[in-house]
Amino acid sequence: MKKIVLLIFAVLVFGSLSFAGTKSITGVVSDSHCGVKHSTAGNEGCVEHCVSGGASYVLVSDGKVYQLDSQDKFKGLGGKNVEVKGNLKGDSITVKSVAEKTS
Repeated sequence: MKKIVLLIFAVLVFGSLSFAGTKSITGVVSDSHCGVKHSTAGNEGCVEHCVSGGASYVLVSDGKVYQLDSQDKFKGLGGKNVEVKGNLKGDSITVKSVAEKTS
């Protein structure tokens, strides 16, 4: 009986942690050098230039800058509106998926 209770507890705890962490955040892909300067869509050339010079991709949403872990998923999306799904911790996002927003 004790093992069943512990098993159920473990499933509930780990299940709720993974569910609670997944968020969907919409914003503009910028770079770590320019940050909030690129809070509106556009500036693709500047963002890609800064990233090729060593900056990293970041997401600007509602005036806040989020660090992104999966840099390869953002190649070619600099300066574009995107929807990022992933786990949010502080100002960092562990990215599960990213899609360009067309509207």
